[in-house]
Amino acid sequence: MKIENSVALVTGANRGIGLAFARELLARGARKVYVGARNPETVTQAGVQALRLDVNNPQDVAAAAAAASDVTLVVNNAGIAQVGGFLADDSEDTARRIFETNFFAVLRMSKAFAPILKANGGGALLNVLSVASWVNGGELAAYAASKSAAWSLTNALRSELSAQKTQVLGLHMAYVDTDLTRGFDVPKTSPEDIVKRALDGLESGLDEVLADELTQQVKQGMTAPRPSYLPQVG
Repeated sequence: MKIENSVALVTGANRGIGLAFARELLARGARKVYVGARNPETVTQAGVQALRLDVNNPQDVAAAAAAASDVTLVVNNAGIAQVGGFLADDSEDTARRIFETNFFAVLRMSKAFAPILKANGGGALLNVLSVASWVNGGELAAYAASKSAAWSLTNALRSELSAQKTQVLGLHMAYVDTDLTRGFDVPKTSPEDIVKRALDGLESGLDEVLADELTQQVKQGMTAPRPSYLPQVG
């Protein structure tokens, strides 16, 4: 799909990758950009329309769908992470909390906006995933598992939504220079670079964007020593 004259909604858009999406969408000529945040007051980007949107709250999602019925692109960006393995004492609670945001909220948003995208000509869903969709060394165990599930969800949605001509793109990347990766002493890509590659891929009609070299290597099945692509807490 083309970004120019599109109407986009970005979840978790008050900082990091979500904010970079909002800015780049405006720069590419999107007619309107809705940005979802738990607290709309935290949205400071000029030229966007802020929505109160906790993606874990079904009432918020329904209200956002009613308010943004002109949307042609949904960017499911909101996500959370927590350091820890599956054998930690709190791993079950941690996994449930992370899956609620990283998997079930993506499903909830996709179901709410699929009819809107259909009514507006098909449009696109762009799901922000991760290189952790394919690797899990235990340091971010629940996060990686949730991204694996979200990748599977993205692939299923692509199949289910093909009849209504909705493009579904999965965005995978390794470490991005955001608050989420502040504790990791590893090379990081800027949010702006990730977003530009994602939107280039969307406009080219791709199903999947591997937004950095490390992600491309992992997807290609190249073997590498564990510390080179799994996080070490700094």
